[in-house]
Order: sequence, then C-alpha cells, then structure tokens
Amino acid sequence: MSLWIPWWNAIWQLRPAFSRLRSFLWFATAVAGFAVRTDLLGVTSLVRALNLEPRFYNKLVDHFHSPAVKLDRLTALWTQTVLRLFPQPLRVNGRCVLVGDGIKVPKCGRKMPGVKLLHQRSESNTKPEYIMGHSLQAVSLLVEAAASVVAVPLAVRIHEGLVWSNRDRRTLLDKMLALLGIAAVAQPCYFVADAFYAARKIVAGLLKNDNHLVTRVKSNAVAYTAHQQRGPRKRGRPRLYGRKIKLRSLLDDPKSLEHAKSPVYGERHVVIHYKVRDLLWRPAGRLVRFVAVTHPTRGSCLLMCTDTSLAAIEIIRLYGLRFKIEHTFKQAVRLIGAFSYHFWMSDMKPLRRRSGNQHLHRTSDDYRDAVRRKLHAYHVFIQAAVVCQGLLQYLAVAFPQRVWDAFGSWLRTIRPGIPPSELVVANALRQSMPEFLLNSALGNSFAKFVIERQDTDRMQAFSLAA
Repeated sequence: MSLWIPWWNAIWQLRPAFSRLRSFLWFATAVAGFAVRTDLLGVTSLVRALNLEPRFYNKLVDHFHSPAVKLDRLTALWTQTVLRLFPQPLRVNGRCVLVGDGIKVPKCGRKMPGVKLLHQRSESNTKPEYIMGHSLQAVSLLVEAAASVVAVPLAVRIHEGLVWSNRDRRTLLDKMLALLGIAAVAQPCYFVADAFYAARKIVAGLLKNDNHLVTRVKSNAVAYTAHQQRGPRKRGRPRLYGRKIKLRSLLDDPKSLEHAKSPVYGERHVVIHYKVRDLLWRPAGRLVRFVAVTHPTRGSCLLMCTDTSLAAIEIIRLYGLRFKIEHTFKQAVRLIGAFSYHFWMSDMKPLRRRSGNQHLHRTSDDYRDAVRRKLHAYHVFIQAAVVCQGLLQYLAVAFPQRVWDAFGSWLRTIRPGIPPSELVVANALRQSMPEFLLNSALGNSFAKFVIERQDTDRMQAFSLAA
C-alpha cells in the first residue's frame, strides 16, 4: 500500500477547519507540495513540485489569503489529530510534555507586515547580532518514537512587529499562553521552556489550567525559605517569606550533592551531581522545586519545576529534551521551508531599514484589514508546513519499513531503533507520488484534484526527452 494512503487518511481529519471542500483540497495540495518539493523558493516551488499548470499559481496564493481557512480551528484540530496519530506521546506522571520556544526568521521585504529589527542572542558565530525579520513562537509535543523522542510541531505564530492598539500591554509571555490556548491540548501537561519563560505570568497561566512549568532559572536567582513564626504574631498580614537563599549556593558544598547516572537524552556512562530544595519563589508566589545540577562537561545549571512531586531526575531529563524543538526548527527551515513565504502588501508604506514595531491604531480600517489578511496568509502558509512536518514524522514512526522500501536511494548509515528522518520520508513520498496519482485518480478526491490541474503537455515533453 502506498504511503500516500495513510497520509490522506490523516490529513482528512482536518476537513472541518475549512468552509468548502475545494479550500481543503487546496490546503492538502500545499501540504503535499511542501513534502515533495526539492527547493525552498516559496509558492513557485510548490507549483513545480506537483507539476501544476502555471495559471494555478495565483489560485494557490489566493488560498493562503482565503477566509475559508479557519486558522484557530485548524490548529486545534491538528493538535487533536497529533494526539490520535501518535499513540505514545511522552508522559510523565500521567501528563504529556509540551516544549515551547521562539525563532527569528530573516525577512528583507520592505512591504511585509510584522518585519522589524530583531536582536539575536546566540553563541553561534554564524548568526548576526541584529537582523530584519519576523519573530515567532512555537509549541511542540514530545512523542516517543522507538528508541528516540521527536518534537511534533503543533502551532507557530508571528508574535512581534505589529501593535494594534496603544492600550495593548501584552508581552511575548502573554502571547505564548494564548498560543497554548489555541493549540488546545485537552489534558494536563508539563511545559518545558528556557529561562526566558521563567516568569510569574507563565507560572500563573499554566497553574490556572492545572499545568506545570519545567525551566531553567538564571544563575543570580534567589528563593526563600518558608517563614517560621516565633512568639506571638503581630498585627497585619502574616509573613510568608523567610531567609533569602542564593540558588547558586546550593552547589557550594560538594559533599552534600547526590550523584546519579545522567538521564539526559543520548548520554551514557556519565555521572552528574545534583541537589534538590523546595523553596518559595517570589515570581510564582508559591513553593517550587529547584534542582542544582553539575555536569562533568556541560557545567552547572539551575532548574525549576512548579510540581514539587516530580523527581529531580525527571526534571533533569525533561529539560534535557528541550533541545528537540531546536531540531524541529532546523528541519522546518532547511528541509520543509516553513518560513519561505514571500507575500507582499502592495498598499503598505515601505519599511525603513532598522525600523521597529508598526503601530496601526491610527491607520484606517481598510488598511488594518489588509494587514490582518496578509498576516493570515503568513500563518496559513506556516501551519501548512507544520502539518507537513508532523505527517512526515507520523509516517516515519508508524510505517518505518514502508518508508525504507519506497526510499529508492542510499544512505551510508541507518541507525537501528531510530525512525527515518523527515528527509528520508519526503524522498519516499516523492518517489511514490506518480504511482499514487495514477492508481488512485478514480477513487481518491485529492489525487483527482491534483491530476486535473497538472500540466500534462510538459509531462509528455519531459517523457519524450527522456
């Protein structure tokens, strides 16, 4: 059976997010184009990959702008589909594990809403300190895959660059919580993120929905012991915080540290030292669990979890899996081309170099609607790429042998116990697509939709040349 049959059965579950069947079929066509294209040059590469007639380029561009795509409904349905497709999401204490992070994408278009000057804090010498581009935040779900763990993307949104109201005081932390609400994971979870998200807003927003935060805190962070009342209590509010403790001091006494085998993903025969303390943390306003860790090669760090029942080793293991979303970003940028959109707004006032946020509260309603339409196109394009990457991961986890059988190429190293990469699955889909279209044209609406829009004259010319 072709890999495209389970691919179609999976993507069909997203049909309720579209007002019309034709809109859904255009979305499925875009997702298929992401999977089989060999270059990352925007919508034109999707047309080339599927060998569509040139006149359908505008149809595909119009689809990304179409209000028939219910974006938030599509995101929620995709989350439900992921939980249904992957029967073994990583669970700790009965909770699934979400990973969140931000990514900055270079964009030089002077007529692209949301583009602004961004500062990149990175230790990589290949990244410039300042770029013009879009600032996005993403949420992924950790899933067990054979002997490995993968981060399946759920939602990505542009969260900087546009100010709709001068009374809008939302920060990136508020928008990350809103993104978690859009993803709508209908079960308790652990949210794993870096030190940027170790803040009161994130803690309060997660605890409100019975979720917990696992993160790293800065090296100069402090916490407090619980106050112990001695003698008669005085008038006024009872004191909560006792003695201040610098969290770095937990590592001052090496003899008090416990040692264990490293639970970090991919490490073997490595021994770490750690210390656990449950202390009051002012940003959370409650008792949280701190874990001070010393690694023989990676140095020391301070971890925090709002769930005081979670074992220290599990906290270390979960934070060690945070890098999985970085790998997802790498595949999205280099293989899928999730951020290769080039949609310009012709009526937009050109941006100046090194400009900041675009304030829209004094612009006309028509102009604001045009900006919303363009932002909607960006997000639909990105969500189609998110669905494509998730489906590639699904086929790799559920049908690894079928993927290798259809791969049709050669790799020097195939690691046992590790599912095929997104590159391998994409190549297998590319190899098997002609057979699927020919054999399923009568019984599959998607295959019929694509075949009716292909440039048969060019296909015949290529076959004669071959």
